[in-house]
Amino acid sequence: MDEKHRLLKEYFGHTEFREGQEEIIDNVISGRDSLCIMPTGAGKSVCYQIPALTFGGVTIVVSPLISLMKDQVLSLNKSGIRAAYLNSTLSSAQFAKALSNIIAGEYKIIYVAPERLLTDTFLSVCGRIDISMVAVDEAHCVSQWGQDFRPSYLRISEFIEHLDRRPVVCAFTATATKRVSDDILRLLKLRDPFRITTGFDRPNLFFSVIKPKSKDVQLLALIEERKERSGIIYCISRKAVEEVCSLLCEKGYSATRYHAGLTDSERQKNQEDFVYDRRTVMVATNAFGMGIDKSNVSYVIHYNMPRSIEAYYQEAGRAGRDGEEAECILMYGAQDVRTNKFLIENSEPNPDFDESRREEVRKLEYERLKQMTFYSTTNNCLRDFILKYFGEKQKGWCGKCSNCLTQYYTADATVQAQKILSCIARSGQKYGRQMIIEILKGGENSRIKNAGLDRLTTFGIMKDDSENFIRSVMSSLENEGYIYSSAGEYPVLKLLPPCDDLLRGRIKFELKLPKDKQPAVRKPRERNAPEGGADIELYVRLRELRRQLAAKEGVPAYVIFSNATLMDMYYKQPTTDEEFLEVSGVGTYKLRSYGRAFMAIIKDYRKKKRS
Repeated sequence: MDEKHRLLKEYFGHTEFREGQEEIIDNVISGRDSLCIMPTGAGKSVCYQIPALTFGGVTIVVSPLISLMKDQVLSLNKSGIRAAYLNSTLSSAQFAKALSNIIAGEYKIIYVAPERLLTDTFLSVCGRIDISMVAVDEAHCVSQWGQDFRPSYLRISEFIEHLDRRPVVCAFTATATKRVSDDILRLLKLRDPFRITTGFDRPNLFFSVIKPKSKDVQLLALIEERKERSGIIYCISRKAVEEVCSLLCEKGYSATRYHAGLTDSERQKNQEDFVYDRRTVMVATNAFGMGIDKSNVSYVIHYNMPRSIEAYYQEAGRAGRDGEEAECILMYGAQDVRTNKFLIENSEPNPDFDESRREEVRKLEYERLKQMTFYSTTNNCLRDFILKYFGEKQKGWCGKCSNCLTQYYTADATVQAQKILSCIARSGQKYGRQMIIEILKGGENSRIKNAGLDRLTTFGIMKDDSENFIRSVMSSLENEGYIYSSAGEYPVLKLLPPCDDLLRGRIKFELKLPKDKQPAVRKPRERNAPEGGADIELYVRLRELRRQLAAKEGVPAYVIFSNATLMDMYYKQPTTDEEFLEVSGVGTYKLRSYGRAFMAIIKDYRKKKRS
């Protein structure tokens, strides 16, 4: 067994690497800078943690995520790897003690918030230790074109230049377009880096988009079906978080909340209640979750549509980190688009940007919102849409999303499409979607009359078609490149060259329409439990022991053993040290820490079964 496989088994309890991990580790150990784009849950941390154990010096991990730092350090220490973090949650005494331990060589891995890197105190400490590697987590934060731009990330390269010897530098992210990837290379000053994209696909995730008449009624039905499972509900505003959390609590569900309007202490308490399984559901704004390593989140529901595909995929990706089947459900409503436009127009401008740069960023935000709206309204494969957005091509049908499982029929909508295109043209290509719909429906509002739009030949020519149907045709026309919406708070519809053939009847326009009123939402199955018909007594006892140990040590249950490890233990029923090490997720350190207690449960169970 080579060194990297030995470390993988000894500290992490696995015998095989996941896709891309071994190739990344080999390049980093050889001393090569690296840029690694891997989906959430693909095991990015192992790609720098194993090299950190092989290097002679210390590894600095730059992370903007206080919750992730704490979680990662806790897991590393429970696996026998000495690690620490430096961020604003430490008291002055704790911070001083951590710095003292760093100088004394107590740690192999140190997680640091980017704001701390160029402080005199930290630079002084770095001058007294050997730094072998700097790993930049959430590396997309360095780019103004990324969805989570953080100016403090721009100083990482300056920190590296302050070091006596340049270490290996590697950057990791789950979501990065080509433009963002190029920014990461340039701004972090990576040298001849090894580049890898292991793929954006998360095969264990099931994607659904639903358009409910009442979001509250739909949400309660979804939660009732999943009431024993751990999940996150994302809302677009603090107000929505408060309302949804109150609704769930009033109905008797174990829910808590998280948003920037709460005090630090309340946010911390609520987060810990969720992470430690004291609460089943977290209702939150996008302020929650980035870097949360809770492995048993089995569903993520977006109560509102987020602003971009990048944000959506990152938030949805917090489901199923343990590799088990999980669900990502988006509840779409047209009001979500209007709210997001308002947020774009009223967001705090970056003080480091001039007006032209701010306008460029604003246009990009609108384009992202447009793509997110396309995702929410498409009848094509949802997984395929996401992967194409990030530059990957798929077969067009995944079989694991609501659109793929919904029965559709194809309707000839050529005439309806021509009516819409003609209306856009005859009204001068200077009105938005809602106004065009009102013209087509024969609306009688004062704006239409004052502009003389009621005299157009297209006025009222679709009065017998529903507004939803007209919107569906419009969305398909935009998705397929016949029209586009201009950027800005008040976008107008414009014609594109391909529409000429359609208007002149040279080509047909077909529309996919669902046979069912609502797309398919997969019924949840029991996760992380023995299959039907199996004797679950042992599994229940193992889970209870894990709960007791976690409570005693003050850590989340998954830090002791993940659900997947517990399931493998249930099936293998080890009773010797050698057999216990064969359980996936069990390394040498955890064998010493927990093996005897779990094997005692297994032995007692088997003894009772024989008698």
